[in-house]
Amino acid sequence: MKSLILAAAFAATSALSALAAGLKAMEPFAFETAASAKVGGAYISIMSHGDADRLVEAKSPVAKRVEIHTHIKDGDVMKMRKVDGPLPVTADAPLNMVPGGVHVMLMGLHNPLDAGATIPVTLVFEKAGEMTVDVPVIKRGAKAGHGGHSGYSGHNNASD
Repeated sequence: MKSLILAAAFAATSALSALAAGLKAMEPFAFETAASAKVGGAYISIMSHGDADRLVEAKSPVAKRVEIHTHIKDGDVMKMRKVDGPLPVTADAPLNMVPGGVHVMLMGLHNPLDAGATIPVTLVFEKAGEMTVDVPVIKRGAKAGHGGHSGYSGHNNASD
């Protein structure tokens, strides 16, 4: 019984944060997708508790291709674009992935993302290497974590 309680506590904690060499991934989430959807997005806030690092890549077995994307304004139109180059993560400037900002783009989904499921997303950093984050899939419109914020100030991406 004691080991069952410990396993449940570990599972709950790993869904809220993941650690890698001074980096902490916080409040990950992905929105559920329609059954016919071929794309989805994952959002993970990353904070450094040590040396600065840079996010260089994301991977996941749930999609054929995974890229880090952002939204840019082109005239009066917002467009999604692949991020060129690594994204910095420092103690004073965490990387906050949010809808309408930087996010992990999952393209060529093998299956729909169903609310209640958890998907693995591996973030690759220049110094810290790989960090796999268990990303809970939530219903569209549901609030992720604490109202969609990761519990610290210093947002560096605009939210929609």
